Amino acid sequence: MSPKNRTEQQRKRLAVLAILVFCAIIGLVFWQVGLPMVQLASDPESFRQRIEASHLNGQLLFIGMVVLQILAAIIPGEPLEVAAGYAFGAIEGTILCLIGGMIGSLLVILLVRRFGIRLVHVFYPPEKLETIRFLKSSPRRTVLFLLIFMIPGTPKDLLCYFAGLTDMKLPVLMVICTLGRLPAIVSSSIGGNALGTERYIFAVIVFAVTFLISMTGLIIYNHICKKHNSLE
Repeated sequence: MSPKNRTEQQRKRLAVLAILVFCAIIGLVFWQVGLPMVQLASDPESFRQRIEASHLNGQLLFIGMVVLQILAAIIPGEPLEVAAGYAFGAIEGTILCLIGGMIGSLLVILLVRRFGIRLVHVFYPPEKLETIRFLKSSPRRTVLFLLIFMIPGTPKDLLCYFAGLTDMKLPVLMVICTLGRLPAIVSSSIGGNALGTERYIFAVIVFAVTFLISMTGLIIYNHICKKHNSLE
């Protein structure tokens, strides 16, 4: 075996080892932090009390939670978005979610570009990636990526991991992956704020409308995927 081949083999082994270590860390953090975090966020009043007790650190703690949710992928983001509106108010909650989303998206894209598709397969099976493969080659992929990302109900964490597999410029991806979360975050934060201010009827209306829009968005997303994949 030539030194060049040996070096390449060593690099591959190091990459696999790094992915395994990353998965082990994410798994441990999910078990020790992620599950309690979701449980806490699912009880908005307890969440608000915890945040208020933490003062400024509470904002940093929340941003860290959002980053972890995006990195782990299997942690649902909706409870955090609702809790953000409940604890911080609609405007501040939205801003904090966007900051966490930006940092989390950046880390995901950089990690995927470093370790490749093997890292993505840790969280998503190949058939999931096949449904959006057209986003890699479509001449209108930037517009399509932003459109799909902004549709409520679409799998944004999957899209974020997939984004790292494309050769799109990082600043463009950051704009898409950050602003694309805005519609869903705003609606969840407004609903959470309505709960926090005891406007329960308004909260029910917001969540009902959000649910309907998300279901419609999911149908549109599936249609777009089927349409473009059938053309390839």
